Parts: sequence; structure tokens; C-alpha cells
Amino acid sequence: MNNRLGMKKGKILLVEDDPNLGLITQDYLEMIGYEVILEIDGAKGLESYLSNSFDLCILDVMLPKKDGFTLAADIKKTNSDIPIIFLTAKALKDDKITGLKIGADDYITKPFHTEELSLRIEAILKRVNRTKHNFNIILSVGNYQFDYLNLSLKSEIAEYSLTRKEADLLKFFAENINQVVTRENMLKQVWGDDDYFLGRSMDVFISRLRKYLKDDPTILIQNIHGTGFKLTVEE
Repeated sequence: MNNRLGMKKGKILLVEDDPNLGLITQDYLEMIGYEVILEIDGAKGLESYLSNSFDLCILDVMLPKKDGFTLAADIKKTNSDIPIIFLTAKALKDDKITGLKIGADDYITKPFHTEELSLRIEAILKRVNRTKHNFNIILSVGNYQFDYLNLSLKSEIAEYSLTRKEADLLKFFAENINQVVTRENMLKQVWGDDDYFLGRSMDVFISRLRKYLKDDPTILIQNIHGTGFKLTVEE
């Protein structure tokens, strides 16, 4: 189990104001092979993020000086692709939805098992690494050209810069044009889980895609009641 002397799996920013939980979590993650920088407030967390290069951030929601949601939003302004996991002492639905709308990849409610945290970190980093190693993919969606790797969607009259999640979701749709896709399959392919709150977040991203694609009347993202969605493109 001890991997302190082995190759590092990645560098993590951990921002947690409970010193005991922070140190225990840092020690465990370092033991299994991660490099971890621990900060105890949101302001220090942002300072560390801006002065280092991280593969993933783990942020407590309730932080002094700058709360976790604000910290995450500041981090996403500098790098929209950085994976973020929220730690929350509350199982409140609104908190989880707020975090997912900001662009968080996951959330864990305290108290949690360190092994569960490590498994979620590994799953997220695997998805990120698969994306990084994808060849550049340019797909046609109606009158649009979709450059997956460069997060670009353009037509003759409009051009949009996508977030990584928007691009992942549109790629899934584009690879299944005119086919019904289930909510569960979409969530597992794009988010890695079919959790209810991730589903609410996915609905927000689908609404954004509809806005981007509205200039082409041949394109429609349909809700298929009780099943999922269908991206139709008329010939």
C-alpha cells in the first residue's frame, strides 16, 4: 500500500479548515502516491493554486476567508478543465446542485472513507487522461463544425467556446445522431456515474447546448419521456 517512494500519481490541492481531517486526508493520499498541498482557508487555497500546477482540487465547501464555491469559481476562471471534488458536511440538495453548476466533477459528504475518496479521484483522473490523449476530433453537426479537442463549435454565423463537459456531452450526442440515448448511459459516459444530482447538472449543460445549436433549424435535442434524449439532424 505504501507508495511514498514510488512514482507520483498526480498533484492535488486540498483545502480543508479542519486541521485533523486535513492532515489525515493529506497523509493518506501521500501514502498511496499523490503529492498533496494542504491549505486551511480559501484565500490561501487560491494563492497556492495560482503558484503551482495541480491535477485535481479537493475543496471543503465551508471555508474561512473564501468559501469553497467562490474558490472553485475563481479556479475555474483560470482553468475550466481542472477537476474539482467538493467536501461538504451537509447533504443539502441545493449545495450539491450549486457545486455541480460551477463545474465540480464530484462531491463527498462528511464523514467519508478515505478509500472512497481515493477511488473517486482515480476515476476522475482516468477520464481526464483519456481526454488528453484523444486525437483531435472534428465532427459535423448540421451546419456546425465541432472541434472536440480545442473546445470549439462554429458555423458560418456563430462561434462558441465550450467547457470540457459541454464538449464531452456534445461529442456523445454527435456520435449518436438520430439515436435515442438513455440518461443513465450519458451520465456514466460523461460523468462516470448516474447519480440524481449529476443528472440535474447534465440538464443544465443540455440547455446550454440547445442555445448554441439554435441557429440551425435542422438540429433538435429532444427529450424522450422516461428514457433520455435524441439529437436529431434533418437531412
